[in-house]
Amino acid sequence: MKTNYVLIDYENVHVKSLALLQGGKFRVKVFLGPKNSRLPVELVLAMKDLGDKADYILLETSSANALDFHITYYLGALAEADPEAIFHIISKDTGFDSLIKHLQLKKIQCKRSIAIEQMPCFATPVPVQAEAPKPQPVAARPKKAAVRSTFELLVTKALTDLIKRKKARPSTTKKLLSTIHAKCGKVIPDSEIDAVLKELIKRGYVVVSGSKVSYQLPEDLPS
Repeated sequence: MKTNYVLIDYENVHVKSLALLQGGKFRVKVFLGPKNSRLPVELVLAMKDLGDKADYILLETSSANALDFHITYYLGALAEADPEAIFHIISKDTGFDSLIKHLQLKKIQCKRSIAIEQMPCFATPVPVQAEAPKPQPVAARPKKAAVRSTFELLVTKALTDLIKRKKARPSTTKKLLSTIHAKCGKVIPDSEIDAVLKELIKRGYVVVSGSKVSYQLPEDLPS
């Protein structure tokens, strides 16, 4: 079983619960700045319960991006010692994304999430509700596939456009919905555009924090 290292940027994300990380495969490091002198009781107790699987990294002095550099240092050291492990950075700071992309090119598994609950290993699959079989004409059966194919085309169009935009990508959900609508066609209903955005979020290409959005896009469309 691969070890999952979870590096928490506490200056950026004030995590309280570690309930999802209770288990043998997780190792937790909470990075604290000089101003993080008071921690919630729930977090302190959870760290204690994890024993030697969790520890604090405390910065003694404060400076711009100091905590980010500490996370980068420990991530590199851990990846060197255990290259087969899976690494998770919990932070809203998109500055880590270029580092993560470099690690992925080196075949090191690493992802950034804005919350523990949004880590890829905790992604909840969409439930499929079983329905009683209903007789239907043979000619009608391809309709669902056709609808799905059309929806996939819309998702692909939106994703392709976002990849090409690079730094010109929308920064809010409102602007992003408008951009997707313009690319897919104004005749497409708003409900379909909303569904396209939800699908991009589900696949991990778009990360929403309040009204703001950030991106975790590949350089090219996935094959």
